[in-house]
Amino acid sequence: MEQHTLFGDQAYAPLASRMRPETLDGYFGQRHLLGEGKALRRLIESDRIPSMIFWGPPGVGKTTLARIIAKSTNSHFIDFSAVTSGIKEIRGVMEKAESNRFLGQKTIVFVDEIHRFNKAQQDAFLPFVEKGSIILIGATTENPSFEINSALLSRCRVFVLNPLLADDILELLRNALNVLNSENEIKLIIDEKYLSMIASFANGDARAALNTLEMISTNVEAIDAGNRGPEQDDDDRGDPGTDDAGTGTIFVDDQMIEQFIGRKFLLYDKSGEEHYNIISALHKSMRNSDPQAAVYWLARMLEGGEDPLYVARRVVRFASEDIGMADSQALQVAVAAYQACHFIGMPECSVHLTHAVVYCALAPKSNALDAAYRSASRDAQDTMAEPVPLVIRNAPTRLMKDLGYGSGYQYAHDYEEKLTNMRCLPDGLTGHVYYRPTDQGREARIREWMTKIEELRKKL
Repeated sequence: MEQHTLFGDQAYAPLASRMRPETLDGYFGQRHLLGEGKALRRLIESDRIPSMIFWGPPGVGKTTLARIIAKSTNSHFIDFSAVTSGIKEIRGVMEKAESNRFLGQKTIVFVDEIHRFNKAQQDAFLPFVEKGSIILIGATTENPSFEINSALLSRCRVFVLNPLLADDILELLRNALNVLNSENEIKLIIDEKYLSMIASFANGDARAALNTLEMISTNVEAIDAGNRGPEQDDDDRGDPGTDDAGTGTIFVDDQMIEQFIGRKFLLYDKSGEEHYNIISALHKSMRNSDPQAAVYWLARMLEGGEDPLYVARRVVRFASEDIGMADSQALQVAVAAYQACHFIGMPECSVHLTHAVVYCALAPKSNALDAAYRSASRDAQDTMAEPVPLVIRNAPTRLMKDLGYGSGYQYAHDYEEKLTNMRCLPDGLTGHVYYRPTDQGREARIREWMTKIEELRKKL
């Protein structure tokens, strides 16, 4: 059950509002929560909704999901805005919810942008959530751990909504295009590559993608009106593009797309082969110490609409996989670039990624850490049953001590050289070597130090 005014008149609503699904089956994305058998879907279908917080970026379906819950559960639904409501409005809603409770009816209060409520406003919900007068559903783009009072947060389940996949947005755009063409006399023809481009630039935000499509459609109507002229009859209008059946059509081209996304069309598919080709080109250019090529491939990815955090994660991986101990500063630079991307986003963070990419390209190279882990991983998989040597086992109880746990342990700090001859590998792996430092950068000094350690250990 829901309030009569919840959805309102859709006649002149934006396309994003008109495309809102009203059932779980029509909902795009969030399969980790709403797929068959998943926790949130089971709660909705069984009408056992707890108070909860939806945390995710804009345009991923937080409000839409709350409205679906309104239609799917036997509850009175109140849509509440943290931007326009104060404590007085909260108390009025709570009084109504309390009355409904005495009549045996549940009330779901949906609070959009709940992070905008201050502590006092959030506290006003607490007693009603606590005694079950309302089921609170809050939506936020901010980390609830920092923005929601701990007392209120502890009484809510947090569900993380992820950015929509490009394929989900693409399917949504196809449906929306059909809706627009059914509403308008002039048909909009958009090649699949352009729909994919809009989906890619939306960066997981369905609302942004639909708004772009609607702007293109509105522009088409303006083109049609200009072509017809003020004195042309609707049945004898000029034709910006006519198919064989005589139906007016307009074909979207590169120039029109550029007007609405502000960038030239680039051959780049974030989920297709070109995506993997270009990230491979970036990685291999850095590995080959070619900063010019590395910056170019970085620009190709960012200008093609790639998520900067994805690029930053790949650079962080590269810093240890291909540089490692040869220059440990590379990892710090890469992590700092990731944090900068998270803080400020595109386009500002492009310079931070350039900083990290150029640094990594020019740094001395070593894959010794990657090789060490791969070798150790193979041994680990083959020797899972190998026991930990008794000498380095923990012995928190008397029984463990009696069984010899920790017996003979040598505390390195008690020795002049800060090392001992104590064996730490399992018996079956004694003498195995995984990390083999190269002569690149700082790793050359590390290799000398490791040689010295082994000489000292032999003396012991």
